[in-house]
Amino acid sequence: MTTRHATPAVVTGKPTVLGGSLGGFEASARGCLFVLREAGNVTGLDLKTATVAIQGFGSVGSVMARLLWEEGARVIAVSDSKGGVLNKEGIDIPALLRFKAATGSVEAFPGCSPIPSDEVLKVQCDILILAALENQITIENAGYVRAKIVAEAANGPTTPEADLMLGRKEVMVLPDILANAGGVTVSYFEWLQDLQQLFWDEAEVNRRLEQVMVKAFHEVHDTTKKYGCDYRAAAYIVAIGRVAQAVIERGIWP
Repeated sequence: MTTRHATPAVVTGKPTVLGGSLGGFEASARGCLFVLREAGNVTGLDLKTATVAIQGFGSVGSVMARLLWEEGARVIAVSDSKGGVLNKEGIDIPALLRFKAATGSVEAFPGCSPIPSDEVLKVQCDILILAALENQITIENAGYVRAKIVAEAANGPTTPEADLMLGRKEVMVLPDILANAGGVTVSYFEWLQDLQQLFWDEAEVNRRLEQVMVKAFHEVHDTTKKYGCDYRAAAYIVAIGRVAQAVIERGIWP
């Protein structure tokens, strides 16, 4: 309205017909998958043989379930706001996605045992993905977490006190500002594409996303080794270090 011509780059998350980016819907989950793959590489955990529990089965959790299932991982528990299901032999994720679309919930999915929504946090597994709400793992339930890796695909799902407890249990926590950065990264890609009026195919979006996420993981991982800290502290060290270096190089003006 101000410039009297289309400026689609000023807002992201648009439909592709209006200048949105391909791959945007899956970006948060796919970025988390790339981080998990790298975490598996440094810990010796192969996603193809990993067991996974997922809290939250919305736009991120359901896509994570599908992507991990395609990787060969065994998703053994999922939950949404109405309930959860457990099958230690592995859940048929394509069938579960159809069931959720038809019924509105994963609750009562055939071939699984029903569990309360919060019980998914306590399932023994290799990877626990938090894709629901904030403050889900607290000081009260952190002691029950039996996963080797916790990936924060939601914003702020672990309280600071719980984070410390998980660290004492030697649980690798992949913090939200790293694990779910795929969405904002592809949002940035959308901005770039709109500015250039040159749009990438989905394979190119995913290739560039993988490049960014893998680089980010290893910067954080290397920082954990350098300072002997956890991944959350390392992620902040990397981020704040970039800002500090920019101030040093540029000065505070302009």
